[in-house]
Amino acid sequence: MTAYPPAPSYYSAVNPAPPPRPPLGGDARADVAIIGAGFTGLSAALHLAERGMKVVVLEQARVAWGASGRNGGQAHIGQRRDQDWLEKAVGPSDARKLWDMCLDAKALLDDTIGRRGVDVRFEKGLIHADHKPAYVAETHSYVRKLRDDYGYPHVETLDRDQMRALVKTEAYHGGSIDHEAGHLDPLALAFGLARLAEAAGAVIHEGTRVLRLRHGARPALETERGAVTADAVLICTDGLMDGVEPAVERRVMPIANHIATTAPLGDRIFEIFGGRAAVADSRFVVYYFRPTPDGRLLFGGGETYSTTLPDDVAPLVRPHMLNVFPQLKDVAIEHAWGGVLGITPSRAPFVRRIAPNVLVAAGYSGQGVMLGPMFGKILAEAVAGALERFDLLARLPVPSFPGGTWLRKPILVAAMSYYALRDRL
Repeated sequence: MTAYPPAPSYYSAVNPAPPPRPPLGGDARADVAIIGAGFTGLSAALHLAERGMKVVVLEQARVAWGASGRNGGQAHIGQRRDQDWLEKAVGPSDARKLWDMCLDAKALLDDTIGRRGVDVRFEKGLIHADHKPAYVAETHSYVRKLRDDYGYPHVETLDRDQMRALVKTEAYHGGSIDHEAGHLDPLALAFGLARLAEAAGAVIHEGTRVLRLRHGARPALETERGAVTADAVLICTDGLMDGVEPAVERRVMPIANHIATTAPLGDRIFEIFGGRAAVADSRFVVYYFRPTPDGRLLFGGGETYSTTLPDDVAPLVRPHMLNVFPQLKDVAIEHAWGGVLGITPSRAPFVRRIAPNVLVAAGYSGQGVMLGPMFGKILAEAVAGALERFDLLARLPVPSFPGGTWLRKPILVAAMSYYALRDRL
């Protein structure tokens, strides 16, 4: 077995890693085989095992090795695309159902932390910060839409002064705050989901990379250590497919995002925050940041378009951090890391049945903390024959990347470079 230590990050520093789980030890049979032990795969395993099914999860490294254990920890309420876009894509009635699904996702998270007892601290408050004055009116209009059309009272507008009372920088001109959304430690959540899934009877094999998906009446996941044959296969890898299923790779592309945490700031935390809310801004290449429970700034910024992460991430993130908070130029960075997430051309998630007994949920485009566990539950529902929510997600338009898997990267790099330039103008 390849030795995979926990992915290096602030989260791995504050969350003791469980002992490694054994790799697959030969051929096996399951009702459902799952690729990927992140939020989606673990949640699907939990809900399937609770239905009495034999579930095997194959993870190429460690639980939450991918984006689930390395992200910014922000839990947004809503799909990645806003309700205006969804209404045009699937109609007002189904857009309302998609919004209700997001409220169910928050209820599922609350239940996971509350009734199920996963030890995760959820901090309420998530700010959308507009980095251009022209964007503020549109943000405020969307707040009114959520309150008036969707009956959602927890979101409020922020003018320039209100924004700067909460986020102490000249970089933002207004925005909004969602008092029910918030932030948490994603690695702690993933570790908790893994424990729940195993307690329900699911088996997780770490250090077991899937090399091929063999289609058929009973599909099989082939690895160097044997194959798992199952009645159904769930692909829950987000951006880390590695050639397993071309139908997914044509629509879900990996990009790397980078995060750093400062040394504990003590009272200086009040130089940058007027509360405990997390922040995500209006840039196309988003800046996102939040205070940690031990008084650090956790800041995400700077994307690259490869699954190979830089050896030294801190110099990549620091200029973006100082662009927002120049007053922190003398503050040390103690942790810096990168992670790979999956994006789609439309930024809508790719949820499909790609064969009669092979289902996928991937391409969260940065919205996986809240949606990943919910979509895992929806995959479990679909396997059990309850298809309403799965079929609704499958209606979301997710075209292939132009150029397929060969040309998608250079085309995306050109597009993202254009939008990054537009952010700066």
